[in-house]
Amino acid sequence: MKVLCVADHVDPLVYSNSIKDRFSDVHLVLAAGDLHLEYYGFIVSSLNVPLCFVFGNHNLERIKDYRSEFRNVYSLNPEAFHHYHSYGATYVGGKMVKIKGILIAGLGGSMRYNRGDNQFTEIGMFLYALRLLPRLLWNRLRYGRFLDILLTHAPPRNIHDKEDPCHRGFQFFRLFMDIFKPRFLIHGHVHLYDLNAQRETMYKRTRVINAYDHVLLDIEELE
Repeated sequence: MKVLCVADHVDPLVYSNSIKDRFSDVHLVLAAGDLHLEYYGFIVSSLNVPLCFVFGNHNLERIKDYRSEFRNVYSLNPEAFHHYHSYGATYVGGKMVKIKGILIAGLGGSMRYNRGDNQFTEIGMFLYALRLLPRLLWNRLRYGRFLDILLTHAPPRNIHDKEDPCHRGFQFFRLFMDIFKPRFLIHGHVHLYDLNAQRETMYKRTRVINAYDHVLLDIEELE
């Protein structure tokens, strides 16, 4: 199964009239943040495939429409409800979904650097991830594995990250990979301006991939 991963920058190869021809064999899209929802809407309407996304630390105009603490507002606010459903994309921040046999969990946001929205300390990210635990354990019992793909915005610490506070990765993600052993961790946040920059790293049993601009993956469908 072909999976299109995007993050951080509107790629002219994706945002193009030829998107249907170029990505005709794509069955799933994963978006690792810092992109406008309208971009996701274009991809979904063009390819007619599922799209899962997390928010990053930029382009957060609609994040309040998706956060769990605002869900009770939907029945009272038709405009917010419309925004939540109008792009054909599935928000997976702090959630787990199963699409075409692939178990996908999402943990968006970046390391806290200026107290902005969707920024976390290490402890904050740990607490945010706890909401995934019941489903991870159920997956292990039901499918024999915890998950297949962890979709994040920030990278793990010392894997594709940088030393400045904004672009430092989470040490917790390394612990997560140690325990739950996803086949892939897809992230964004670190821009790749050099064509020779490292995009993929193998960490134990997990392929860590920077989805900046776009990257195509072949993933085996599972049950």
